[in-house]
Amino acid sequence: MTQNPASSYLRTKILTANPQELRLMLYEGAIRFCHQARKGLEEKNYEVSYNGLMRAQKIVLELSTSLNHQVAPELCDKLSALYTYIYKLLVDANMSRQTKQVDEAIKLLEYERATWQMLMDRLGSDDPTGAAHDHSAGARQTAISSLSTSA
Repeated sequence: MTQNPASSYLRTKILTANPQELRLMLYEGAIRFCHQARKGLEEKNYEVSYNGLMRAQKIVLELSTSLNHQVAPELCDKLSALYTYIYKLLVDANMSRQTKQVDEAIKLLEYERATWQMLMDRLGSDDPTGAAHDHSAGARQTAISSLSTSA
């Protein structure tokens, strides 16, 4: 069985990404799946919306569980609460079949992605806090399992 060239490229990109880039890719994937789910809800295609929301939930769960509470416990507690809230929004959207919760989740995820990108730009490839020790195996697996030929 031959692989789609785009999937092969994305798989390679995931496997070679550093933990910071991988986290950014997870944000981007969650946002993409939320948009797919939103479109499915608008079109009353509940299978598409369900699949998008479930994939976004899986990514948000990975973002939450990959936090390193030993480096910045207070910040991680706040981020964990935010991810829990986003996860709840996605679950509620799946149950209510309304776009309102998806829109709020997208807004929060886009803000987090922009914040993460600014942090990456500011710090460059250096990690003075030591926060980048690699907890990324689960994130890599989540990203790889989220590969979609219907991007």
